[in-house]
Amino acid sequence: MPTKILVVDDERPIIEVLSYNLKQANYDVLVAWDGEEALALARREQPDLIILDLMLPKLDGIEVCRILRRERDVPIIMLTARDEEVDRVVGLELGADDYVVKPFSVRELLARVKSVLRRVGPRPAVEAPMAARIGALTVDEARREAYLESERLDLTALEFDLLYALARHAGLVLSREQLIEQVWGYDYLGDLRVVDAVIKRLRAKLRETAPDDELIVTVRGVGYKLDRRP
Repeated sequence: MPTKILVVDDERPIIEVLSYNLKQANYDVLVAWDGEEALALARREQPDLIILDLMLPKLDGIEVCRILRRERDVPIIMLTARDEEVDRVVGLELGADDYVVKPFSVRELLARVKSVLRRVGPRPAVEAPMAARIGALTVDEARREAYLESERLDLTALEFDLLYALARHAGLVLSREQLIEQVWGYDYLGDLRVVDAVIKRLRAKLRETAPDDELIVTVRGVGYKLDRRP
């Protein structure tokens, strides 16, 4: 079955260009022109990835992203204008996997799509999956599950991958560049601040279970580490 991509935008030229180029790349393309239609299509068709504009009629992209994240873990690439910095950060914090700034290169967007799909898809068996245990935290790669104090964490695929990268190197500081290479891949073309947004989401979910523990530590000017505590 071809990979199914839902494109959501209210600008006809963008819809036409993206639809044509995605189809040329052998993707199955669905189209929605507003937020309400996007939600209905996403629920009915279960796309493998959503390209979602922030500024939409009826229901904006931020709200669509918020609702979808409560329902399923579908990869989302947001389309934003250059002056939408605050909304872009909010979108990433809500669970978007990446964003592309308008006007954008179609080649760049296709590269982002390929990168996101590769990250969330089946992985080659290069090495045996492992379960990392750091104190009360367990991150099981084989099951793609994480537990804190025996309670399962409700993580997106991207959040799990970032937590696992930190857990594999517990106690060591990883720079944003190192985390990008391990989680997003060497060919990632986006902003390094996406790491900060996903870290913020992870911290919020960890605090729900262990409010008094700061498991992910920021090392100013360097990066992040998972605290190796007993």
